[in-house]
Amino acid sequence: MNSKKIIIVDDDIAILDSLETMLDFEGFQVNTFERGSEIFSYVEHSEKPNIIVLDMWLSGEDGRDICKKLKESDDTKNIPILMMSASRGLAHTALEAGANDFIAKPFEIEDIINKLNRLTG
Repeated sequence: MNSKKIIIVDDDIAILDSLETMLDFEGFQVNTFERGSEIFSYVEHSEKPNIIVLDMWLSGEDGRDICKKLKESDDTKNIPILMMSASRGLAHTALEAGANDFIAKPFEIEDIINKLNRLTG
């Protein structure tokens, strides 16, 4: 059984709910947030996740900026980040921001599970 801790950040509640349900079923311990800024206090005061899934376009926030801040911090720089976006052509900007991988929405659940398992070893 998989007990990897995962944080998912997306401002679309339907995506958060569906991913949480599917990944919970796969054995992940899932925490979800609608705002990227919430990650920073969470990782400061809680056990670090094994991976972060971060939407590129959040209401009033750019996921790439959040990714850069996470990768610049000694506390979080080694946590793999999988960025996602409905804009398929943005994989290169996600990787430039420090993301370890990118997935375009909509995606198949098998594809995201494979990426999560590969990134978390």
